[in-house]
Amino acid sequence: MEMFGHISCTTDSAVARSTCLISRVSSRTCAVPVELISETMRPLPIEPLAGMPSFVLGLSVVRGTPVPVIDAARMLGVADATPPGRFVSLRIGSRVGVLAVGAVLGVRDIERESLENLPPLVGEASADFVEAIGTLDSGLLLVLRSGRIVPPAVWAALDAEHLS
Repeated sequence: MEMFGHISCTTDSAVARSTCLISRVSSRTCAVPVELISETMRPLPIEPLAGMPSFVLGLSVVRGTPVPVIDAARMLGVADATPPGRFVSLRIGSRVGVLAVGAVLGVRDIERESLENLPPLVGEASADFVEAIGTLDSGLLLVLRSGRIVPPAVWAALDAEHLS
């Protein structure tokens, strides 16, 4: 098994692949490795959390635990007034966060050679959230960097809420 950033790649017929959940975020197609995903679900009620970046919608209770909800469209800098169609629950280290997306399109194997690191001209903000870029069915594919989707300030606010 090889690692390409946070993307695990297994060798299959001498081609390194990663199995990813593919989702639609506004007009973009995004991928997250399936080993980081707990489940997908219909959107749940969200409680806003003051002082957070604009892409943090707030907290939702998932299986009895409050978790941060990240709007994938806002995170990627896409102005999209459409409410999320699905929640994708992610394991982020020892914690759980939810990525709000427009739709879940399915699971696909992505060939490692079809992915590239972000070009230097793409802003640092994008590099915080996008691991690699590539193509899928001749369209642009963004592989999300799951470990950085939830900013440290959000975890700190969530911890403070629990201690109150």
